[in-house]
Parts: sequence; structure tokens; C-alpha cells
Amino acid sequence: MFLLRDVQRHDLPGLKKLAAVLNSVNLPDDERILDGLIDRSIRSFSSRIRDPMERTYLFVLEDLPAGRIVGTSMIIAQHGTREAPHVYFEVSSREQYSATLDKHFRHTILSIAYNYEGPTEIGGLVVDPAFRGQGKPGKQLSYARFLYLAMHRRRFRERILAELLPPLLPDGRSLLWEACGRKFTGLGYHEADRLSRQNKEFIKELFPQSDIDATLFSPRVQKVIGKVGPETVPVQKMLERIGFTYVEKVDPFDGGPYFEAEVRDISLVRAYRSVRLADVDLAIDFEERLVGIERPSGKNRFRAVRTPCRIDGDEAALPLAARELLGASPGDRLHVIPSD
Repeated sequence: MFLLRDVQRHDLPGLKKLAAVLNSVNLPDDERILDGLIDRSIRSFSSRIRDPMERTYLFVLEDLPAGRIVGTSMIIAQHGTREAPHVYFEVSSREQYSATLDKHFRHTILSIAYNYEGPTEIGGLVVDPAFRGQGKPGKQLSYARFLYLAMHRRRFRERILAELLPPLLPDGRSLLWEACGRKFTGLGYHEADRLSRQNKEFIKELFPQSDIDATLFSPRVQKVIGKVGPETVPVQKMLERIGFTYVEKVDPFDGGPYFEAEVRDISLVRAYRSVRLADVDLAIDFEERLVGIERPSGKNRFRAVRTPCRIDGDEAALPLAARELLGASPGDRLHVIPSD
């Protein structure tokens, strides 16, 4: 059984090992950045960051027998502010026809856009490749975010954004960035991404403000705009199943598609229940759910497990092992969503 919880300072070595294997955009192999992410998350969970829209929540999945962190995910309360706007390409079509030549063309048009009061973003989903497929760790990490969203609706925007990775080159570079972004900024993909985390001014000043006709790009580049990479297809299907849709917007760095949903329309949030723990030891052959508990103080504010769960009225029964992992006693408030 995996344990989902809020990240702690002692998790830095584990996150560093995970980042060294993957070195992804969301989990860079940079100890200074990782330490900053952990600090911001701890202050967010404890509400020491006073403005809820400035908070970032980092969840980790711990394999208890191995004593190691095997994955992470996060919630960014608001992606897009006046200081750091949410920048994206709007994707549209334009049709043109010449009667003289009897030629008809449909062009894909990219238009740079900015959002200064952006949506809540779910992101940072990273799983150790050695653990993929073992107990559905990716799904647990993803669902933990929706459980927390359901628990604290007022801390987040009503609109939720998920940015998905497109197909990338073997060395991790973006085809769209090589065809477009590099030409306007002179920066490599990874260098531009690192810089954009601190300051997006260069995008606004150097990218063309007029429409870009993607027909000018090679067919190989055009094919990746708004498409997801093979490893991201399961994430896309999961998001669509619970209520997200592609909104004809893409990341200006790599062309990855944006999927969005209203919180009230997300099936997991609609199915959320808040119940009390019953003083009953449940058998393990019951329907599984994602069950969480929250503490008002202490280092570990949030814990959740995927476990058999029986709900009767306003009470829930769990197996003893799940109760012990949660640190829950009869009468404690539990938070429950489906796990499949």
C-alpha cells in the first residue's frame, strides 16, 4: 500500500533522486529549485501563505516497505497573475479559397494570448519508471489533487487547467520551440523554460503579437501541435473520463494541449463525501476508494490511501491497515472520492 501525503523537508533527498532519473520540466534536477518547491508547499498546506491564490501544494507518494518517494504531483492555486501572466497560444482555423486556381486551403493559426487572473492548474505528475503499473501510482497521485480540491473548494479557482506533454525529441527538445520559439528568442528549449519560471517578460516582448500561420512549419512540426505524447495518452483519457476537454489552447513552448474543466463538472469532485470513521475493522474485499484525512497542525497535514471502504450513512469503515496508515481513530473526519 502506498501512502499519499504532503511533502516534507526530509523528502528533499528522495525528490532529488527522482529528479535525477527523470529531470522533467515539472521536477528539475536542481536542488535549489526543489528546496524552494518544498518550502512553498509546506507554507501553503499550513496556510502561512495568506493569499490562497499564491499557494502551491506538492504531494508525494511513498512506498512504505522500500522507504522511498516514488512520485509527485501538485496543485498551483492560480496559474496566471499580473506579475506572471499565463501565456499560451490560441489555436484556430482559417479557410481560404481561390476561384481562379480552384484551390482551397485550411490553415492552423496560432495567436499569442495572456491571462492575468488564471485558472487553478494541476500539474507536476511524475512517477518513477520502476513503479509504473504497480498499484496505479500515477492515478493515485492524480486523484489526490482532486480529493484536495474537493476538500477546499474556496482555496481554488472554479476553472481547472491541465497541460499535457506533446511528443518530444529523444533529447527532450520541443519540435515547436525549435521551429518557432528559438527563432524569436535565440534560446534553447530547456533554457527558455527555466527562465520562464522566474520571468515571462521575454516571451511578451520577443514573441510576435500577430497571428502565426502554422502552415509555414514543416509537416512534422504541425502534427505535434495540440497532440499528446504516447506516455501521456493514459492521462488524457483519464482527464476526459472525469470531465475535462481540450480547449483549443496549447503551450507556446512545446505545443502541448490544454485541457480544462469547471470544478463543479469534475466527476470525482461531484462524488466527494465527508464522513466519520466507524469503529469497525473492514474486510479487504470491498470496493476501493481514495480516503484522506487532514490535521490542523503538525508537520504532516494531509494523508491519503487507496483502500477498501464501506460507507453507511455518514460513517465509513476501513481495514485496520488503512486506519493505521492514516493515523485515524474512530470518529475522525475522513474525506472520500472514487479511486477508479
